[in-house]
Amino acid sequence: MSFQVGDPVIYKKPKNSPRPGPRARQVYPLKHGETYHYVVDKFWKVIGVNDDNTVDVVTRTGKKHRLEQNDPNLYKARFLKYLFFRKKFPDLEAL
Repeated sequence: MSFQVGDPVIYKKPKNSPRPGPRARQVYPLKHGETYHYVVDKFWKVIGVNDDNTVDVVTRTGKKHRLEQNDPNLYKARFLKYLFFRKKFPDLEAL
């Protein structure tokens, strides 16, 4: 998949916690049932495409991450999903 600067992307971030939050999906208990494994959608934008098959993304709070382009948890937001969640994506001009 090829990314371009400005593309809205969604990253399915896996997490573990004793109490999943309201945005948690795919929740299941870990061994002994004391903690849960779940996934939270993160709404980011691409700010750089690198020659080493990685992309630089930025969060709404301005944090930057470098991810592999072929990471199965990273995908481009389709038009309807972007439209529905547009306020959750960072505004590159405001950052």
